Amino acid sequence: MARTKARPQASSQQTLQPERRHCASCGGSLWTAYFNTRTVTTLDGLVHLTLKIRRCRNAACPLFHRPYRPEGEGALVLPQGEVGLDVIAFVGARRYEAHQSVAEIHAALRERGVSLAERTVTNLLHRYEELVALHLTDAARLRERLAEQGRVILALDGLQPDVGHEVLWVVRDCLSGEVLLARSLLSATTDDLAGLLGEVQERVAVPIVGVVSDGQRSIRCAVAQALPDVPHQLCHFHYLREAAKPIYEADRHAKKELKKQVRGIRPIERKLEGRTDPEAEAVRAYCLAVRSALTDDGRPPLCASGLKLHDRLQAIHASIGQVAEKRGCQRS
Repeated sequence: MARTKARPQASSQQTLQPERRHCASCGGSLWTAYFNTRTVTTLDGLVHLTLKIRRCRNAACPLFHRPYRPEGEGALVLPQGEVGLDVIAFVGARRYEAHQSVAEIHAALRERGVSLAERTVTNLLHRYEELVALHLTDAARLRERLAEQGRVILALDGLQPDVGHEVLWVVRDCLSGEVLLARSLLSATTDDLAGLLGEVQERVAVPIVGVVSDGQRSIRCAVAQALPDVPHQLCHFHYLREAAKPIYEADRHAKKELKKQVRGIRPIERKLEGRTDPEAEAVRAYCLAVRSALTDDGRPPLCASGLKLHDRLQAIHASIGQVAEKRGCQRS
């Protein structure tokens, strides 16, 4: 969609020039041929860039008249882009770390003074995903990083979006956190998974000192087949989840029973409709606290949602009791 109004004036200006002063092919001097200008939207406001473009003037050079652009330009913005890389990183972090919607990200940018259309936020999410995919598939960067640590510990797991769909198998290095291989498979046989592990072994070019996975039989057999001399350990989380299963079931039942005791919030809220006195506002606040307690689930097995609900309801009950004592009322 075309812009409906002009962009505001840039709040700062920068002049960039190439660090290279001699041609990479013939070694001759590079001369300033012309200037380019760009206006980039960053988290700190609009920046007006003035770019010095250099060219080789040696007609016999293979790079004759090829433009040399400032290297610093690529650290600020993508080619032909109007939005800075810092804004793209902000959008990606809000989406995939904070799990915010496009509308919430757009509102957060507006709060920071970054004026963008909501559709632009969606486009920036696509750019972010492309950059992440490019980063993960950079084999040279991955080999260099793994060479520095000298070893890898593989984590293997599969994700199936729905029954009957392909399973996405991901092999990750536990030390660096890098994803080494991700591939969808129709089946999860021992030979299929052993092939994935063998491919990873060829890619990393450093010793594999351990493998971590769940207890799936095909995975255990694949590790034994492809990496017979590598220690294989089952995931601590799966151990903990299985060990805490009886506690989790009891906690879930307790939460269900607690929810039965605090039903009837909506009728109370209906009775308060149209009232703005302090007593009505206080009751609304208590209703909101109860709703928040009911919807705030924990993450088993590390956080028991039933116990959490019990503690929060106890705090609300104690608060209501204190108010009742001050007013000389009987607590129900």
